[in-house]
Amino acid sequence: MVPTPAFQPLLGRRVIDVTQVLAGPYCSYQLALLGAEVIKIELPDGGDWSRSNGPESSSDSTGYTLPFVTQNSAKKSVTLNLKKPRAVAALRALIASADVMVENFKPGTAAKLGIAYDDVKQLNPRLVYASLSAFGHDGPLSRRPAYDHIIQGMSGIMHTTGTPTSVPNKVGSPYIDYATGLMGAFAVVSALMEQMRSGVGQYVDVAMLDTAMLLMASLTVATAATGQSPPPTGNEAFSGSPASGTYQTRAGMVMLAANTEPQFQRLCAAIERSDLLQDERFATPAQRQQNKAALHAEFAAVFAAQSAAHWETILAEAMVPAVRIRQLDEVLSEPQLAARGVLQPVTLADGQSIAVPSLGFKANGQVIAPQAPPPRLGADTDEVLTALGLDVAALRADGAI
Repeated sequence: MVPTPAFQPLLGRRVIDVTQVLAGPYCSYQLALLGAEVIKIELPDGGDWSRSNGPESSSDSTGYTLPFVTQNSAKKSVTLNLKKPRAVAALRALIASADVMVENFKPGTAAKLGIAYDDVKQLNPRLVYASLSAFGHDGPLSRRPAYDHIIQGMSGIMHTTGTPTSVPNKVGSPYIDYATGLMGAFAVVSALMEQMRSGVGQYVDVAMLDTAMLLMASLTVATAATGQSPPPTGNEAFSGSPASGTYQTRAGMVMLAANTEPQFQRLCAAIERSDLLQDERFATPAQRQQNKAALHAEFAAVFAAQSAAHWETILAEAMVPAVRIRQLDEVLSEPQLAARGVLQPVTLADGQSIAVPSLGFKANGQVIAPQAPPPRLGADTDEVLTALGLDVAALRADGAI
């Protein structure tokens, strides 16, 4: 049994989660980790799309995929067929009982169902209502659907990822989805604070494209100021430092970033090339920048003589930022990740243990992990709706649940 964390700032708060796939569920997952009761609303026929669809399926018999497990632990599942008026009425009753509602319908859909913010704020004037969508609820693109890779294609990130001869390249992870989920959780917690201050309900509108642009804030600001899109820089550091970059070693590759003058001096000493400090081509930062290709050639020859693991150890001891480039399976076995508790186990219905994300920070030294595995589809329907005084038998007979 996972010990209940002491840090539960949303304990006692009820969240109605009318989202599916990734960004929305990851948002509500953060709220669950913070202690909220998250009630996930799903269609009776199959539930969240990611329960049975995704690039990886778990090997257990619980009936959901690893993508679903990733962002749906510690929630309750209530099934509602929102094509039925009785189901919509039940959802409105749930919203009336809640502190927060999170939805990621295509803009306009919630209004058609009668559960947009303007529809439900009369039911619950203190409600915090969060809408997550591709482009937001205003602007000429607001009604367009999209997924992470569509936003990557629009945001400009693909033309900064790779080399001049390889762009455009998609980032390997659906990082905009996950960042939008985090932005959504930040928006909800901020809105709850404002609601506490003002006593008035709040509406927050979170867009994937907005999030994508803010993830590139320095590039976005520079391009807006100059009108010039940034060139792709391959594996060079964003700083553009001539003593940064990626180098092939005898075994593996090393990523190096000696941006400051003290770091450069320590680097040269650590690789036993203090003579570079006396070379007039590399004597000052400006000269190093001017002779960047020559400096890279000097480093390439040095690093090729030993393994990436060797150089990581040597440079770490010299306090020079550098790392052996790892694959994901390698980094997951690192003691550093274990010390930070980035992934925490949940036990599925068949007894299988799966590692899922913890909260993205430690609180008072404590790792905040989910308190329960993902719910079976509809596992909490009867309990939750009966507690509201609803006639569950009538809802079931009507096909509403």
